[in-house]
Amino acid sequence: MRVVPPKSFTFEGGNRAVLLLHGFTGSSADVRMMGRFLEKKGYTVHAPVYKGHGVPPEELMETDYHDWWEDVKAGIEELKERGFDQIAVGGLSLGGLMALRVAHHYDVLGVIPMSAPMTTFNNADKLYGDVINYAKEFKRLEGKDQDQIDKEIMEFRQLPTDTLHSVNRLIREVAEGLDMVHVPAMIVQGEKDDMIAEDSANIIYEEISSEDKQIKWYPDSPHVITLGNDRDELNEDVYQFLDGLNWSK
Repeated sequence: MRVVPPKSFTFEGGNRAVLLLHGFTGSSADVRMMGRFLEKKGYTVHAPVYKGHGVPPEELMETDYHDWWEDVKAGIEELKERGFDQIAVGGLSLGGLMALRVAHHYDVLGVIPMSAPMTTFNNADKLYGDVINYAKEFKRLEGKDQDQIDKEIMEFRQLPTDTLHSVNRLIREVAEGLDMVHVPAMIVQGEKDDMIAEDSANIIYEEISSEDKQIKWYPDSPHVITLGNDRDELNEDVYQFLDGLNWSK
């Protein structure tokens, strides 16, 4: 069985542009429902897929955050080439880190970090578990039997874990530069998120320099909050935040 790799998407909904960024081991599918919702509200939404994601897990382990950052920058350029000079950015988990990095280095209208980790304490084991689960699921979707999956996972466990260390370097870098974020911000985290430190959203809220900032917790949401039980409320809240930004048209 051949796994069809996920693709970047662009939903053309109107004159206002939003860059949506997915999580580690995820893909544009993480933010597709939010993208469709915003499209119907009159927004054009672009979501890239990072290098090493949606492909065999062995390829993921050959990438790092510098590769993913290049894909994020290409996403910004994609929207600019389409004629958008005002862009808001949101992202899930790793995508939330990247969204904050975009807000640090680019002139954007607003930023929405969702489930963005801010500490690396005990993070390596969780990241590794996430990668192993991704590898098992990918191989299952390829149609391999359990014996073959077990054999390949044993081999996979022998690969270097530089990719995971790269994620933690990105967390530390973004955390150290939070005071350079000045744009309006909506910070989002689920109360059932067991992947990141529960004070991550509070750290972002306290450390960014934005005067216009809000934080919202969703009681019935896990780490992948965009697909959780509160997703409809989240989508509406994101829309209301975006609608309140200083768009020129």
